[in-house]
Amino acid sequence: MPYPRPTLSDLRARVASDITSGLPTADGLLRFSNLQITGKAVAGLAYLNYGYLDWIAKQGVPYTASGEFLYAWGAMKNVYPKSPTVASGAVTFPGTPGVIVPAGTQVVRSDAATFTTQASATVGTDSTLVVQVTADLAGEAGNTPVGGLMTLGTSITGVQSTGAVTAVITGGADQELDEAFFGRMLAAYQSTPNGGSDNDYVNWALDVPGVTRAWCMPNGFGTGTVVVYSMLDDANAAYGGFPQGTNGISSSDNRATSGNLAAGDQLIIANSVYIQQPVTAMVYHCAPIAAPIAWTITGLIGASTATRTAVAAAISGVLFDQGAPLADGSSVDVSDVGAAISAIAGTQGFVITSPVANIPNTLGHLPTLGVITYG
Repeated sequence: MPYPRPTLSDLRARVASDITSGLPTADGLLRFSNLQITGKAVAGLAYLNYGYLDWIAKQGVPYTASGEFLYAWGAMKNVYPKSPTVASGAVTFPGTPGVIVPAGTQVVRSDAATFTTQASATVGTDSTLVVQVTADLAGEAGNTPVGGLMTLGTSITGVQSTGAVTAVITGGADQELDEAFFGRMLAAYQSTPNGGSDNDYVNWALDVPGVTRAWCMPNGFGTGTVVVYSMLDDANAAYGGFPQGTNGISSSDNRATSGNLAAGDQLIIANSVYIQQPVTAMVYHCAPIAAPIAWTITGLIGASTATRTAVAAAISGVLFDQGAPLADGSSVDVSDVGAAISAIAGTQGFVITSPVANIPNTLGHLPTLGVITYG
C-alpha cells in the first residue's frame, strides 16, 4: 500500500491546529499573526522534506531511477548509454587518371555538412576517384544515401569538384536517450546472462549505437550457426530502419572469407557482438527483408488527411511492436491493429476487410506498412 503523502494545505492545517491547541490563549490563525507565518514556513519545509524523501525512494530502485542514478543502476549490470557515432562511406569524383587526393581532404554535402577523407586515393584508369569519407560530426545527420551530391572543400587540379555518394554513408547514431537506455537497463536485470542464450545475442546487438530492435535465430544457417537480425529505426530512418550493408560474420572471426564477411552496418554490429559471443558459434548478422502488408479499411472513405496519417502511424506502431523476422509462431494481431485505429478520433464505424486473419511472422522477413486502401 503506498504511503499517502500529505499535501501542502494538509500540512499547514496540521501546524495551525498544533499551534492553536498548544497555545490556547493565543490566536495563531489571524492573517498577519507571527504564529501563522511561522506555521506556514514550518509546513513548507516539511513539504520539501516529503518531496526529497519521495525522490530518494525513486532513485533507490532501477525501475524509477532517473539521471545519473539511472546510469549507475545500469553500470551495475555493465550497461552504459550509447555514445554518438560518426557515419562513413564512399564518394566518387570524376578526374584525370593518376591524380592523387591526400588524406584529410574535406568533402562538403549539398546541405553544408562536412566530411573528411580517411586515406589518400588515386584517380583510376577509368577516370574515377573513390574516396572513403567520415562525417566530421557524430550523429544520424551524417548518414547519406547513395546518390547524395558531394563537393570537394578545396579545388584539386585534375579532379572534378562535384561528385556523388556511391557507397552509402552510414553508421552514424545520436546519443542514446534515457528512455531507450532505461529499456536496455531493465532488460539486463530481467534477463540474466546465460553464456550465449537467445536473449544474450539480442542484448549484445542492442548495445550497439543505433540499433533499436534485434532478434536471434539459433541454427539459422545450419548447426553451429546463429543468425542475428537487427534494425536501426532512427539512424536509418531514410531506409525504413533497415541496416545498409552486406549480411555476414565479423571480420575478427578467423573463419571470415570474402564470401561470408559482413559489411556496412552489419559489420559494425558483428564486430561489436564478436567480443562477447561464445567462441564456437559462427554468428551471422543480417538485415531483415521488408515484407509490406497491404490493408483495406472500409467506413473511412471520407477521412481527412490528418486522420489517414494517424491511421498509418497506428498500424505502423503495431507492426513495430509485434513484427519479427522469426518463424517462432508469433504473429501481428489484426485485432490489435483495430484497437489502435479505434483510439483515433473520427474513426468510428470502420472495418478492416484485409487482411482477414492475423499475419504470421516468417523467418528473415519483417512485416512493414504497405498500401492502405480506403473503401
